[in-house]
Amino acid sequence: MLHHTPLIATIVAGLGLAFVLGAIANRLKISPLVGYLLAGIAVGPFTPGFVADQGLANELAEIGVILLMFGVGLHFSLNDLLSVRAIAIPGAIAQIAVATLLGMGLGWAMGWPPGAGFVFGLALSVASTVVLLRALQERRMVETERGRIAVGWLIVEDLAMVLALVLLPALAGLLGGSFDPAARPEDPLAARDVATTIAITLAKVTAFVVLMLVVGRRVIPWLLHYVAHTGSRELFRLAVLAVALGVAYGAAALFGVSFALGAFFAGMILSESPLSQRAAEESLPLRDAFAVLFFVSVGMLFDPRILLEDPLPLIGTVLIIIAGKSVAAFFIVRAFGYTQGTAFTISASLAQIGEFSFILAGLGVGLQILPEAGRSLILAGAILSILVNPFLFTALDHMKARAERAKAKLAAAEPAGHPIADEPEEAPALAPTALAGHAVIVGYGRVGSLVGEGLAAAGWPMLVIEERQPLIDQLRGDGREVLAGNAADASLLALAGLERARILFVAIPEAFEAGQIISRARAASAGLRIVARAHSDAEVEHLEGHGADLIIMGEREIARAMLEHALSGSNPAPSGPAEGPVSTAALQAAAEPPPPDPPPPEAPAADPSAGERPAVQPRPG
Repeated sequence: MLHHTPLIATIVAGLGLAFVLGAIANRLKISPLVGYLLAGIAVGPFTPGFVADQGLANELAEIGVILLMFGVGLHFSLNDLLSVRAIAIPGAIAQIAVATLLGMGLGWAMGWPPGAGFVFGLALSVASTVVLLRALQERRMVETERGRIAVGWLIVEDLAMVLALVLLPALAGLLGGSFDPAARPEDPLAARDVATTIAITLAKVTAFVVLMLVVGRRVIPWLLHYVAHTGSRELFRLAVLAVALGVAYGAAALFGVSFALGAFFAGMILSESPLSQRAAEESLPLRDAFAVLFFVSVGMLFDPRILLEDPLPLIGTVLIIIAGKSVAAFFIVRAFGYTQGTAFTISASLAQIGEFSFILAGLGVGLQILPEAGRSLILAGAILSILVNPFLFTALDHMKARAERAKAKLAAAEPAGHPIADEPEEAPALAPTALAGHAVIVGYGRVGSLVGEGLAAAGWPMLVIEERQPLIDQLRGDGREVLAGNAADASLLALAGLERARILFVAIPEAFEAGQIISRARAASAGLRIVARAHSDAEVEHLEGHGADLIIMGEREIARAMLEHALSGSNPAPSGPAEGPVSTAALQAAAEPPPPDPPPPEAPAADPSAGERPAVQPRPG
């Protein structure tokens, strides 16, 4: 190992091997997370060859957790959090209690004292922040009701674990571990000390929340608005990262709150600002890269020998995590009157453990409450549950598809006047459009909304595909037809009636995702007119290759309009603000096949666009 560059070596080895194995996993139609974990095992201390620095890997992984929770907070609001408190608080507490009791039972079967079983069960009760959120984000569920319940549940678990980490040292003697002889459990003063510790911890958490809601709600948006007005994208990106990391670190250092919880509140406060979407875009690349390092760091903890040395206790541990917690969560969610689909989603989300489990295990061993074998079982159980978790979601998707097919058959066989009741949560997302000759808009942000206003002014029927819940609610309130979700999902795109549509506008800025959408839309309808946006020549070529008919590159379109104005020799009246809706003529031009290119005119010698790619790119042929 290069001892003089351990940080660089760890990043290069972790990201490089994670990319290779993640790509292989994706090729085999399994979650890339499996590849990331295998990369960690490969560079860990229990396998031959290169060994990465475990301590540095863990710290880099914490940055991933911070940025991930900050991103979730940006798409969350205080109202979203409060709206699920009725199930998240009692549900999380009940599920923690069930998992802790199951862990104590397994500990008793292995001959451990009750205190060791308690810490062991507590470590098995809390789900991994990163795993849960990645699973929800892959399915675009963070902003759905199910996603809000899962995130709220996660926040309650995090708060419970923060309290547990503070109380474990004070309760070490009572639980059979090392303790200060001056504070024996039978001493009445010890009980008062425990109560004082709980009160201080709750006071710190409350102080942090109040500070964020009162001060942070004003300071953080003001700071980013100030930086945005400087016009420097670099400074804005730096400000976003400084806010996310600074608030998370300050919350942990000053208030004893976890990094994840501090970052979540920072994002949630910023979500009220109009700049929240831009902040999310700026933090996305680093967030994904460091989240990968989290899974690599988890893989480094796995010792494959435990599969042979302690198979039965390991099986019991994995069953508690995957089956025990899931069954408990399922019945808790159903008891609160939610649908089976919601219950299955929450169950699958919580069927794994992660970062808090490692911290609890390390503290338990350090206090001599938990035996070393307990930490090994927790680490192995975390690895195996994270490996299995993507397959649980895949099975859930198959169950959902079978249920929908069965529902469709029953609906077809049901006599008129006796419709089958749908689950209210599923109905909007599963209904295919009945429109014909319509326009489909993918993404209703700054560009998509202008196109939509132009379509509405022209009287065109239209369908919007959008994944941000506030925009979905607003559009439906305005009487627009919306499909909620990501258009890159083939099953969702199939509901848009592309074979009957007149034109498809792909208005999202992500070129790779836009390419997937265009390719699937072209396969669904060879004659569909497809218009997309791009920010560079490389993106234009990428979208052309996937089948777009017209690619509009904003920077070149602006330059062309400015140049035409300058070379026209006149000073026409302004045609309206740049933010106005797209004109009817422009829509008609986009909907019709492009005319043959006219002979190029004589270009002035001073024309700076000579030899450049045109701003509007028609598809060849």
